[in-house]
Amino acid sequence: MPADFQNTVVDLRSDTVTRPTAAMLQAMLQAPLGDDVFGEDPAINALQAEAAAMFGYEAALFCPSGTMTNQIAVKAHTQPLDEVLMDKLSHIYKYEVGGYAFHSGVAIRLLDGDLGRISPEQITEFLQGGNDWEPQSRLVCIENTVNRGGGSYYTLEQMQAISKTCRKAGLLLHMDGARIFNALVAQQLSPWMLKGLFDSISVCLSKGLGAPVGSLLLGSNDFIRRCRKLRKAFGGGMRQAGILAAAGSYALQYHIQRLEQDHAHARIITAALQALPYVAEILPAPTNIIIFKIDERQCSAAEFVHRLAQQNIRVSAFGGQWVRMVTHLDISSDMVNYTTEQLKKHFSPKAHV
Repeated sequence: MPADFQNTVVDLRSDTVTRPTAAMLQAMLQAPLGDDVFGEDPAINALQAEAAAMFGYEAALFCPSGTMTNQIAVKAHTQPLDEVLMDKLSHIYKYEVGGYAFHSGVAIRLLDGDLGRISPEQITEFLQGGNDWEPQSRLVCIENTVNRGGGSYYTLEQMQAISKTCRKAGLLLHMDGARIFNALVAQQLSPWMLKGLFDSISVCLSKGLGAPVGSLLLGSNDFIRRCRKLRKAFGGGMRQAGILAAAGSYALQYHIQRLEQDHAHARIITAALQALPYVAEILPAPTNIIIFKIDERQCSAAEFVHRLAQQNIRVSAFGGQWVRMVTHLDISSDMVNYTTEQLKKHFSPKAHV
């Protein structure tokens, strides 16, 4: 491997692995602090107000993680024996330890969408609750972008149509917007365009935006008041957490538009993968997530991951023969070029001649 990369790790496992930039660390050190359980942390209050205003919502709540914001939203929107409709690839279903059942006592109706994106027609088709033996359809959750869908996203028109369907059916609507800014930047949309479409939105700060910790839950004043109590019950009441909120505020100010760089890097890596005989299938990569299937006749996914690791390139096995790469602010153009070179070197027809 080139000398420049002998001590450099190209970590493409996730956009959660980013480190705070020097400027972000400086903003954290300068954050005014207070006790957030008393509502007295100035940096947290400022972040919450800023995020709510960006999306046109009344209020926001700062939480340690996106899993917590999602689970609080499900709890606040439902009662036990209700049903929540979502795609089968949804993060809430696949990666939150069945928390919807543990915390909220609700059933899940899994829909089979397009790369994780459900349609208004599917929502209407699977409504239930008229019989004693059925759970009551209460809440719809969509994920935008869809992690398991290769960073697929809902267009504004699709979100508007789903919102209209939910309103007509008397359903509440939550968006797991862990990577919502990737979707917005890819479509050149303003966050304000989502105003009023959802009863709640979860926004993650520690993925593409590069903050070390934290997610925000957006909604009405009454909804967020209920969620503050739930956050406390979930163990998420924090004290002088403004040092973390300051990183989130910095990210909202400086790290949104640069997401297009991550998308461009993902397109370069995707093009390199498409040329490899080792790759049997690759999902569209419209944002920063690349998911592809290794041809089992060439090698196993585990072996593919291991060979890249030997070149100081870390990627994730994603179940079966599938592999995932995610670009982010810690991945430079030089790292992308090095990655594509190593893919060609070790997984081309000449690699093992």
